[in-house]
Amino acid sequence: MQNLFSRFVRDESGATAIEYGLIAALIAVVIITTLTTVGTNLTNVMTKVAGSLH
Repeated sequence: MQNLFSRFVRDESGATAIEYGLIAALIAVVIITTLTTVGTNLTNVMTKVAGSLH
């Protein structure tokens, strides 16, 4: 049982998958934030253009 526990503690293969998952989540948050900001700015520009046409 102790041998099994010591192998489990030394095994780091799962840590890499968790790190990749965290990086992917961070990239997704950055993309969502950027697209939200760009979308808001684009909406404001289109509103100004529509107002200028009237």
